[in-house]
Amino acid sequence: MVEISTSILSVKEGSEAETFLKLEAGKTDYFHIDVMDGKFVEKNTYQKMLENASYIKRISNLPLDVHLMVEDIKTAVDDFLAVEPNIITFHLEACKTKDEVYKFINYIKENNCKVGISVKPDTKIEEIYEFLPYIHMCLIMTVEPGKGGQTLLTDMLEKINTVKKYIQEQNLDLDIEADGGINLKTAPDVKKAGANILVAGTAIIMANDFKIIIDELKN
Repeated sequence: MVEISTSILSVKEGSEAETFLKLEAGKTDYFHIDVMDGKFVEKNTYQKMLENASYIKRISNLPLDVHLMVEDIKTAVDDFLAVEPNIITFHLEACKTKDEVYKFINYIKENNCKVGISVKPDTKIEEIYEFLPYIHMCLIMTVEPGKGGQTLLTDMLEKINTVKKYIQEQNLDLDIEADGGINLKTAPDVKKAGANILVAGTAIIMANDFKIIIDELKN
């Protein structure tokens, strides 16, 4: 069975507390925190996500899955370490050199946090291979990062499948998370391709019963 990381991007303002508690009752595995800086991607959710993550930390014991879509990784890591996330994922494309990638991997780990690396749809999956032995999760963007409610790019399924095979061949132990356009229609193909953590936002938040849709996405 896969795990579900619910993106809180589309949670209505004013109904945060009620929604977060309903998501916990509905048995989401993680709260997915989409951190955008208005530079690496168009949208800016930085302050709102920091506030929401801090609030979730106070009312829930569920792990936080922080996805940084930012240019200034170091500052964002420092800001979000304060909410004690389970994992912080940064984008390969936001790093200028391989040394920088290793520096962030080590820095996050030194702060007792798991680390993930994300790749955009246009980035070749082979570019992440050398870092896989040192991280806990590879996040494949199945849409262009920066907006909620997009349609899944079906050619990303092959990318998931490729990295899954590589991980198995190298006998590595890490999660594959898929993020973007995941709903009841697309989830079976994403799971079949090899992802074991699915990020879903709109599909869950718009549902009448969170538990029913989370169960269906898992199974």
